[in-house]
Amino acid sequence: MAEESRGLTPKTTPSPAAEDPSPSLMQQYYTPVRSNDRAVLEMTSMDSREIDSSESSHTDPDMDSSETRRESKLELFGFDSLVNILGLKSMTGQSEPVPPSPPPDETSDVSINIERPKVQTVHKLGTVLGVFVPCLQSVLGIILFIRFTWIIGIAGIGQTLVLILLCGICTFLTGISLSAISTNGAMKGGGPYYLIGRALGPEVGVSIGLCFFLGNAVAGAMYILGAIETFLVAVPGAGIFQERITITNNGTTSAVYSPNPHDLQLYAVVVTILICFIVFGGVKIINSIIAPALLIPVLFSIAAIFIGIFVAPMKNASGGITGLRILTFRDNWSSEYQYTNDAGVPDPKGSIYWNFNALVGLFFPGVTGIMAGSNQSSTLKDTQRSIPKGTLAATMTTSFMYLIFALLFGSVATRDELLTNRLLTASVAWPVPSFIYVGIILSTLGAAMQSMTGAPRLLSAIANDDILPVLKYFKAVDGSEPNVAILFTTSICILCVVFGNLDMITPTITMFFLMCYGGVNLSCFLLDLLDAPSWRPRWKFHHWSLSLLGALLCVVIMFLISWAFTVVSLALASLIYYYVSLKGKAGDWGDGFKSAYFQLALRSIRSLGTNAVVHPKNWYPIPLIFCRPWGKLPENVPCHPKLADFANCMKKKGRGMSIFASIIDGDYYQLAEDAELACQQLSSYIEYKRCEGVAEIVVAPNMSAGFRGMVQTMGLGNLRPNMVVLRYPEIWRRENLIEIPSTFVSIINDCIVANKGIVIIKGLDEWPGEYQRQSGTIDLYWIVKDGGLMLLLSQLLLTKQSFESCKIHVFCIAEQDDSDAEELKSDVKKFLYDLRLQAEVIVVTLKSWSVHGDDELMGVYKDSQARISKYLQMIKEEGQFPGINENQVQKFLYTTLKLNSTILRYSRMAAVVLVSLPPPPTNHPPYLYMEYLDLLVQNIPRLLIVRGYARDVVTFFT
Repeated sequence: MAEESRGLTPKTTPSPAAEDPSPSLMQQYYTPVRSNDRAVLEMTSMDSREIDSSESSHTDPDMDSSETRRESKLELFGFDSLVNILGLKSMTGQSEPVPPSPPPDETSDVSINIERPKVQTVHKLGTVLGVFVPCLQSVLGIILFIRFTWIIGIAGIGQTLVLILLCGICTFLTGISLSAISTNGAMKGGGPYYLIGRALGPEVGVSIGLCFFLGNAVAGAMYILGAIETFLVAVPGAGIFQERITITNNGTTSAVYSPNPHDLQLYAVVVTILICFIVFGGVKIINSIIAPALLIPVLFSIAAIFIGIFVAPMKNASGGITGLRILTFRDNWSSEYQYTNDAGVPDPKGSIYWNFNALVGLFFPGVTGIMAGSNQSSTLKDTQRSIPKGTLAATMTTSFMYLIFALLFGSVATRDELLTNRLLTASVAWPVPSFIYVGIILSTLGAAMQSMTGAPRLLSAIANDDILPVLKYFKAVDGSEPNVAILFTTSICILCVVFGNLDMITPTITMFFLMCYGGVNLSCFLLDLLDAPSWRPRWKFHHWSLSLLGALLCVVIMFLISWAFTVVSLALASLIYYYVSLKGKAGDWGDGFKSAYFQLALRSIRSLGTNAVVHPKNWYPIPLIFCRPWGKLPENVPCHPKLADFANCMKKKGRGMSIFASIIDGDYYQLAEDAELACQQLSSYIEYKRCEGVAEIVVAPNMSAGFRGMVQTMGLGNLRPNMVVLRYPEIWRRENLIEIPSTFVSIINDCIVANKGIVIIKGLDEWPGEYQRQSGTIDLYWIVKDGGLMLLLSQLLLTKQSFESCKIHVFCIAEQDDSDAEELKSDVKKFLYDLRLQAEVIVVTLKSWSVHGDDELMGVYKDSQARISKYLQMIKEEGQFPGINENQVQKFLYTTLKLNSTILRYSRMAAVVLVSLPPPPTNHPPYLYMEYLDLLVQNIPRLLIVRGYARDVVTFFT
């Protein structure tokens, strides 16, 4: 019973009927799932006892209903045992232990259970309390109650409306982009950082996320300063360092109270610490209890202001409050930009000049609360439903409210009253100003609380992604409070409130928020434009053009506010990006850039075509490098280190691609996991050796079959390997490696048929490393036409530090007499000059060269002759290769002897020698071909045997 409840059925022995079911039998065993059954889908092999019990469960009406639900099944077949509810949970990010697979020698029943998800015990928030209320609380704060009427007085009604529309359109477009991304799948904690990072990559996500964290932390300080400023104006006697400014206007002298900076600093530090203790209580208490309790008086305050505007002027009202009048509206329509002091009081000798651009920086923080809900995404029941509805509803509500109040305040008070009465909202409120003071203070404190609640969670989400090790101290377990991040955020707030100047803080906040909004818009633009298969947002009211417009609008607003602040903010983000690139841990989040690279790669591959010949000017070597073709390497070394060094030598300034391949002998079904692990190890090794390339592992019955499959299928379109690089098999004579000659010849013949170039490295262990400088020459024995591959390889070697001091010698091996050597030399020099290749040309004729006199070489030659004669006698007796010409065998052997003696005569001290690869003769056994090559490479310490293909890789023309 316990096993069945977990979706595992006990092991049974299938009956003969179950092993080979007929259609009628399958129809008889099929049992439909009733409508009242639990949603269980099980696939299992059943014996007759299980069938009988299943049938009886449907035929007996008196059976217990729970037993009926347990036994009702939909019988299917052919599913993997790991396909169960655990696999479904892994797709949603839930971590569940995977049950161990049964031993391969046992047969286990297969089942899939899709059960009702367990009810979560963690309390989650809905749309209203989780998104709408935090957004509304952040927007309806200090700017609306304290700074908005002053902005109307400076900018006038007309430009204030333009200001509201400009900022409102920016936030609305950002809300649309946020809605699209947040509905494209499950969303973890981190809000906009999580969205930007998964769309633009971890580097961009962390850089913008940290800036957005700073913006939220500084915004908390701004809201606290606004609350304290309102408190000190409402209760003047509470100020320890009281300050009044006397101004004269049209002969009338009046005193205006201005909160002293020291009072702001002292009270703000105390309030910040108190809010910190409240935030420690948890987001559930804040959003469910404290936030609504603070928001209700704010809504009553707004209603009191709205009513007070229509009943103004009231008794004891200031003379500047005229009530709703067309004349007042007309006087306040135009702008009146002027100088003010640090407190915003008009002063011709003031140090600050206000214009439209400066007001954008001052007002924009009043609409930046749209991310308050997404910042707490980990606490929401359904992010895909709550974030779009709550965010856009709060954005439209507050934007409409600002437009209405701009018209009403501009019609109810004179410009002097708008500029000097910083708490005009309280003065016009009905019935008494003190009620409004309480509402303003609570609204700003609520906004501060939302900022100090969202910022630590944002920082904790960045730390939990483990991209930057320096942020590890801010990690927090899911469901717990980020206490360290809360303390760090509180420290930043205290530093900002000590600074104390509200109007200087707001432009800094604006830049950070605009960078985040621009990142959200850019993320949606990229994802929408690429339209990857995974891009399926539930929010359909979006388009890439709207996201692009939103991103451009964010950039325009940043430069409107201050180009200096913009440059500093972008520089800070760039420094963080650079630091993350250097110190951060690599992570693949499936970001949009990866999709962009993929689509660019596909477009590039299509543009290259499939059958078109690559122009020599655009030819790059794409070598297919055999990592472990002969012999054994240590288990932790998946590729010969010198092969990786040689692969880098074939690239000019690192440009190009190599394919590192290895073949595992065996059956693919048994070795698939081993092949995947080997591929991962090889990829890591390639990255460690700093090789631009990819790893490929093929499982095949033998090396010949594996290579033949690779040479036919490797690559895509014209982006296929055009040459094969492998090590010369020096160990081929060992008794236990008798298959090497046939494999080696098979590889060469496959390359010839597939029209691939070949580079065989003899003396691989002695190949120089990157910083091992070589002296001497690079000698080319250019025997046959190869499309210029040998010449090009020599030029690529010269671009490397290890060979840059070498010179190139080109030896032309010809059958002509010495009388024609000078003419051939002249032709080759002209050819190399036209190719822009610096090399010395040497012509050698084999007919004029005698091998007599070298006793050691002649001894090797005679030993080879003896082995060949013995081998020919053996194959004659066995009846193999009946058409072999012994005279031709001796001619081939003697030709390689002369070529080897020529190389030893001229190039014994060369840094590296390149020689043309003779193709395997027809009807000659692989053993004989190995004897030819073995004599060719005798006593040459470092040799590249090269064969080109029927395409030119160099050209005369520009």
